[in-house]
Amino acid sequence: MDYNNLLLILSFVVSFLVAFAATPLARILAIKIGAIDIPKDERRVHKQPIPRLGGLAIFYGFLVSVLSFIQLNTAIRGIILGSLIIVILGVIDDVKQLGPKIKLVVQIIAALVVVFHGVRIDFLTNPNIFSDKELIPLGMWSIPITVIWIVGITNAVNLVDGLDGLATGICSISSISLLFIALLVGEDTIGLLTSAIAGACLGFLPYNFNPAKIFMGDTGSTFLGFVLASVSVEGLFKGYAVISFAVPLLILGLPIFDTGYAILRRLFNGKPIMEADRGHLHHRLIDAGFSQKQTVVILYIVSGILGISAVVLTGSGATRALILVALMLVFVVAGAKYMNISVPGALEINKEDSTKK
Repeated sequence: MDYNNLLLILSFVVSFLVAFAATPLARILAIKIGAIDIPKDERRVHKQPIPRLGGLAIFYGFLVSVLSFIQLNTAIRGIILGSLIIVILGVIDDVKQLGPKIKLVVQIIAALVVVFHGVRIDFLTNPNIFSDKELIPLGMWSIPITVIWIVGITNAVNLVDGLDGLATGICSISSISLLFIALLVGEDTIGLLTSAIAGACLGFLPYNFNPAKIFMGDTGSTFLGFVLASVSVEGLFKGYAVISFAVPLLILGLPIFDTGYAILRRLFNGKPIMEADRGHLHHRLIDAGFSQKQTVVILYIVSGILGISAVVLTGSGATRALILVALMLVFVVAGAKYMNISVPGALEINKEDSTKK
């Protein structure tokens, strides 16, 4: 067996086993310090109090694997340090429920830590198929665009964490998709990072799938969003013209769409974009008559299709990439329109707290 492939397997197995073993301990800790998700409104599908802090086990599994199998460089150190800031913020939020403004400020700081360790989007694919230039240098816009990407994906994953096992499974699928792409383009370090993420998620999933014994909490959802966004910048936005534009959008397409549509929905209804509601994709599928497990499986399938499309797209021409993304956008818009028609009151906003989505 090739040495690099052996490292990938070991990275996955170690993160899986560590996360699997650490999750019961995280559950005990959550109960002890009062990090409990108590259903207070109709947005929450669960009816009984459930411990949070499962994200600690995911982060620990990831960290042990990375420190064991990856040679640390400046970028990896930045990702680990930024992730640690996000995890600490998540733990505090899971216990005390912080306000959105302070969370946003800390997330921006964590993203800047990553950026100033060299992880940044330096260019994007030129969407003009008639131009001779494949890439658009970002110059001074590199830092704000990278921060917006990382913070945006961090919160997008947090928003889809609304059903047992949903965010965990979607992040598993996204990280596995990134792993295959890393193998295709020869990014060994990115492959090890993504295998560690996938292993940690899947090690936690048996405790989180319906009926969940523990939630990952903001500790887990924001960490996974943050690390996936950072890894995609380091591995996909650098050096590959087509990949830098289309592939990250496809791999993370489900949380990106859900968040983008939530913002538009709230603006359309004249509501603050930070105000929580019951209009997310998983809520709408449940309101349409699907069970929790059915809804989760449906969204797994959608995420899987997007991930497979991203892998297939790797190495394709820019024109084909843009056409595929355009077709995906048409599909998304059609699906959103269908959900609005099929689910009564889908655009109604409920003024509720913005803790668990």
